[in-house]
Amino acid sequence: MLALARKANESIIINDDIEVTILEIKGDQVKVGVKAPKSVPVYRKELYLQIQEANVEAARAVNTAALSDLLKKEK
Repeated sequence: MLALARKANESIIINDDIEVTILEIKGDQVKVGVKAPKSVPVYRKELYLQIQEANVEAARAVNTAALSDLLKKEK
């Protein structure tokens, strides 16, 4: 992991088209702004993990339904 020190209103650039700016620092909280193309999804990590978990559950449900259908056809 690359660790960078930034002050309020300073930015970093990722891959020529993503800009991450420190907007505000209050106590132990930092407000971060992200400018990225619409084709690049940007999520808070906790939300991203919830989406991944929901996708896994949906895939399991589809696989279970497909397996159930196959077993019914074999009978």
